Amino acid sequence: MFKRFMTRLRGYAERFPDVRKGGNHQLYTVSDACLSAFGVFFTQSPSFLAYQREMRVRQGRDNAQSLFGVSAIPCDNQIRNLLDPVAPSHVGGLYWETFADLQAQGLLDDHHGFAQQWLCALDGVQYFSSDAIHCDHCTRRLKGDKTRYTHSVIAPVLVAPGHDYVISLEPEFITPQDGADKQDSEQAAMRRWLEQHTCRFAPGSLTVLTDDLHSHQPACAWLREHHCHFIMVCLPESHPFLYEQVAELTKLKLIREIVATHWNGRHRERWTYRFVNDVLLRDSADAITVNWCELIIVREDTQAQVYHNTFITDHRLTDQSVAPIVASGRARWKTENENHNTLKNHGYHLEHNFGHGQQHLAALLLSLNLLAFLLHTVLTLTDAAYQQVRHALGARRTFFDDIRTLTRYLYFESWAALLAFMSHGLELDRPP
Repeated sequence: MFKRFMTRLRGYAERFPDVRKGGNHQLYTVSDACLSAFGVFFTQSPSFLAYQREMRVRQGRDNAQSLFGVSAIPCDNQIRNLLDPVAPSHVGGLYWETFADLQAQGLLDDHHGFAQQWLCALDGVQYFSSDAIHCDHCTRRLKGDKTRYTHSVIAPVLVAPGHDYVISLEPEFITPQDGADKQDSEQAAMRRWLEQHTCRFAPGSLTVLTDDLHSHQPACAWLREHHCHFIMVCLPESHPFLYEQVAELTKLKLIREIVATHWNGRHRERWTYRFVNDVLLRDSADAITVNWCELIIVREDTQAQVYHNTFITDHRLTDQSVAPIVASGRARWKTENENHNTLKNHGYHLEHNFGHGQQHLAALLLSLNLLAFLLHTVLTLTDAAYQQVRHALGARRTFFDDIRTLTRYLYFESWAALLAFMSHGLELDRPP
């Protein structure tokens, strides 16, 4: 899968627009700039390109060429200048081709939630912020007498209960839109993503997971109209009318309650589900009805509450369905733990300013970083040698520390050769 992925990325990069005027001094291609940047993100080595330039001088060959197909290695400023005019949509198709590959190989057959639904968590994340650096694509926020410039993105992922990995899908950037009077928003970006991409899923097979920001009538009604389902966090402070109904129904003992006991490996917990169908989402004549549920988890030995959350959904709630529906809703937190947290704190440095530019640079670099994360996930699912080496080394950080060191001093003719070298050094049996 590594070779296939890189071949595809190279194909996309070779079709990037090159706005330079013709001349005799164009030593570097836009494709080389893209593949060089991707190599930095994939190896999680900020100095990867500098090391490979040195190796090329010493040996006449380097790992940027053998692993990532870089013909000539541009410097950092050249990479930024070459990539700035390239919109991130130019690599969007690679997310979907990779998703299709995983499906075709049956690797996502159990990556579903309630009723075999695809669970798509849609959350916004900020990846750039400055009081000085800015471009026309920045979101502007006034803080006192200062303007704060930011970049944010909807970074969709497919999640599933019981799985500790997520599948990254094409992002949607929160950026001023042509012809719009107002600044862009997370809600508008989410709508754009859904309008473009729900057609990629069979009608009725996609359940959208969101936080409370989106759990209001416009989003819920739109999803219903487009044959999508939803499970959304629903907080009392933002839904007073709905919770008035819940309070009245509680008094009338019309809220169904289910209690289950679970052993979590350390202590026993009491899980209490409460739910009701067909409550009005808001106080208006055109209000739609939704189904409401709640989960409270309490330690039985101390009676301490360890979890509490509430959701609205269009899936019908029953004694049998409430637990898997809530489990699907809770899987949204994987986008924070396995996606945002990993991207921010475990080698991808999501919030680091790799380059801002005046057009699309920040967004394109973010997309290349997400593609590196996606390829790491794909290798975890498909590459037995990668799985074996990662397992033997334990910590993720150890693996990438070794990748950085090995690729600095030694030349490898391919990704498979690099993994074979690591496997031999660790005295691992050859994977089947």
